[in-house]
Parts: sequence; C-alpha cells; structure tokens
Amino acid sequence: MPHTISDFPPCNLMEPGNDTRTSEFLLLGFSEGPELQPLVFGLFLSMYLITVFGNLLILLAVSSDSRLHTPMYFFLANLSFVDICFTSTTVPKMLWNFQTQSKVITYAGCITQVNFFIIFSGLDICLLAIMAYDRFVAICHPLQYTVIMSPRLCALLVLVSWITSVLHSLLQTSMVLRLSFWTGLEIPHFSCELNQMIQLACSDTFLNNLVMYFAAILVGGGPFIGILYSYSKILSSIRGISSAQGKYKAFSTCASHLSVVSLFYCTGLGVYLSSAATQGSHSSASASVMYTVVTPMLNPFIYSLRNKDIKGALKRFSAMAVRKGPIVLRLKNFPGLQASKS
Repeated sequence: MPHTISDFPPCNLMEPGNDTRTSEFLLLGFSEGPELQPLVFGLFLSMYLITVFGNLLILLAVSSDSRLHTPMYFFLANLSFVDICFTSTTVPKMLWNFQTQSKVITYAGCITQVNFFIIFSGLDICLLAIMAYDRFVAICHPLQYTVIMSPRLCALLVLVSWITSVLHSLLQTSMVLRLSFWTGLEIPHFSCELNQMIQLACSDTFLNNLVMYFAAILVGGGPFIGILYSYSKILSSIRGISSAQGKYKAFSTCASHLSVVSLFYCTGLGVYLSSAATQGSHSSASASVMYTVVTPMLNPFIYSLRNKDIKGALKRFSAMAVRKGPIVLRLKNFPGLQASKS
C-alpha cells in the first residue's frame, strides 16, 4: 500500500541499514474519478499537441524566411525548441499513465525527469533574459545593434545558457542521488519535481535544501535582475522619445516578450507559493500545470498574434507549401512511374 512520508518515523530513529532505496514512486497527479479520466486525458493531449505544433510553426517560420534571420528571432527559435523539450519532459509520461491507468514511475525515470526539467526550465529563464538584453540593445543602442549582437555573440550566449543549465542540473540530481527514500512513496504531482523528492527523502536533506535554494536565487534571480535592469533602461529610453508613434513602435517590439516573461515568472511563483502553503494539495498540482504545460502552449500565440513578421513568414510558408502541392502526388517526382506509364 502506498504511503506518504508522514506515515513513517524519522529516518534517524531507524537502525542503520534499515532504510531502503525505493525503486519506484507513485505520481498522484489529479485525483479525479475514473469517469473523468478520458476528459482529462483528452485535455492534456490537446494542449500538448498545440504546444508542439505551435512551437514547430515558429521554428519553421524562422528557418524558412531569411528576413527573420536576426538575433531576436534566433533567440525566439531557440525558446520554441526549449519549450517543446520542456513540455515533452513531463506530459508524455502523464498521458501514458492516464492511458494505462497506472501511476507508477521508476526511481531512474523520476531522476531523469528532474534532470531534464531543471535543464529546460533553466534554459527558459536564461533565454528570456538574453531576449530582454537583445531588446535593450535594439532600443537603447539602435545604431550599434548589428555590431553588438553579432552572430558570434548570439551563439555564445545560447551556448553559455546550455552549459549553465546542464551544470546546474547535474549538481541538483547528484545531490538527490545521495538521498534514501522509503518504498511506495506518493508524489502529489503529475511529474517528479526536485523539491517534492527532497521532501520525501528519509535521510538528512539540509545540504540539499541549502543547494536548491541557493541555486534558485542564483540561476532564477540573476536572469530576473537582468530582465528588470534591461526594461528599466528600455522604459527610460522610451520616455525620451518625443512622438507618440515612436513610443508605441518602440514598446510594441517588447510587448510579446514582456507578456511571456510575466506569464513565466507569475506561474513559477504560483507553483512555489502553493507548494509552500499547502503541500500535496490540488492547487499545487494545478499551479504546476500552468507552469509546465499552459505557458509553453501560449508562447507561440503571444509571439505570432502580435508579430507581423511571424504572421507574414507563416503566410509565405503556407502559400509556398500549397503552391508546390503534395509531393507524393506529383507524377513528375516519380520518373519510374512515368517510364512505366509510357
């Protein structure tokens, strides 16, 4: 029978060697009855497909249109790729559990989820900060923009983001690997999360908590401070523009990014506050869904609906696809068939 951590005595009251390393966890997710499972499965499957399809469209638009080969859209394409990976870290396993009526995830699977979750969430944070810096340079130093935001610097910024996120993930997961857990523990979420695993450990977690919160301040707070600094300079520069049209044009280039940043950090803060206030509650799982599923799904809509360049690139891409037609149905692409027909 599965248990929560409160059902067990503290680990330090047990004899050495009596604690066991669990081979699996139970992901409670949402506690809906069986009659609601198909509805929840369909809802999450739809959101996942929309997320993947929407972000793939952004990738196709940026890669297929040479007019979008600029630093801003280079970073946007990277963000779309990361959002696909971020959602794919947790949602497919959740859908599989819904389909098989199973809530089990192995210890190795849980560690893997935590590892990739930290990598891609860290990349999201870093890329949002880089995009804020890009907007800062474009608005505050427009004449030097192409010199400052060179292709080499853009690639270097993305590379540093990857290295930072991977190293952070390796640090956190290696700290979790030293912990011991009771068997049959329940995780009150639809995926494995770092703080939940630390809370469920039966060994001393002081060092884990110290590293986790210090890293959260460093990896999460550092880029956030960079975003605030960039936008403070942007607002100061916009106030110096005399014409209302010029102010609107300058601010419109930041509106989509500012919306994504607000959505990302607000939902992330909601996850933290709900987990701290009511551990294991339905509200905590709902906040986690907003952070891991809804935010990546909305990003393509935010960037495409307000962005004429993206909408134009998508229209040109779809027109080109329609004009060429389905390749498999065009006889000229099958010389062998033409020869046999003649």
